[in-house]
Amino acid sequence: MSMLISISPPAAQSFFLADSSGSKKKQFLSIQNPLRSPTVTPLSSSFTTFNPLRLSIKSNEMMMKVKRKESGRGFGAVCHAGSLTTPSLHWISALSSAVLVLAKGTAVQKSFLVPLFALQAPPAVISWIKGEYGIWTAFLALLFRLFFFIPGELELPFMALLLVIVAPYQVMNIRGKQEGAIVGLVIAAYLAFQHFSRIGNLQRAFEQGSVVATIAVACVVVTSCLLLI
Repeated sequence: MSMLISISPPAAQSFFLADSSGSKKKQFLSIQNPLRSPTVTPLSSSFTTFNPLRLSIKSNEMMMKVKRKESGRGFGAVCHAGSLTTPSLHWISALSSAVLVLAKGTAVQKSFLVPLFALQAPPAVISWIKGEYGIWTAFLALLFRLFFFIPGELELPFMALLLVIVAPYQVMNIRGKQEGAIVGLVIAAYLAFQHFSRIGNLQRAFEQGSVVATIAVACVVVTSCLLLI
């Protein structure tokens, strides 16, 4: 005589057919236990490795590399163009004018350098001259000039101080505008004409006694052209 015996392990229920002697003959049915908590199946490696954020970072890195390659060709030109800003040109013009005032190997009329300095000097220098320290410097220089002799080369900076201090607002307002750049270019061109016409030829312009003045005149002309552009 056969009977149905149920054996219930934790994970499933298995049914066997057994005879009267109690020996197991054959597994009849296996049913999953619904009360047991489900087993968590690990995700595949291909699914766990997918990360949208990592994908966007990689795409951004690729775009940055492409941009660097495209801009690499013009990097040197950008650096050189970035160094010649308007404040840099103002400083170059002011220093060239100061060198030309003290230079000996030239026959230019140096009084033209005073209005050129007032038009093309850096804004920081103009603000200092118009401030309290600049006014006191001009006052002490004027007192010294009344009682002592000042050479012509050293008198021109004093005249530049006075010109900047007493210049009307309408005159100083053309600084940084096209009108001021045109006036500065005209003065620079006239100084270059005087220098090269009175010195004779280009060979004498680059001799030891006049090469400093020639370089200063060239710098003044070039900076005046760049400021107009």
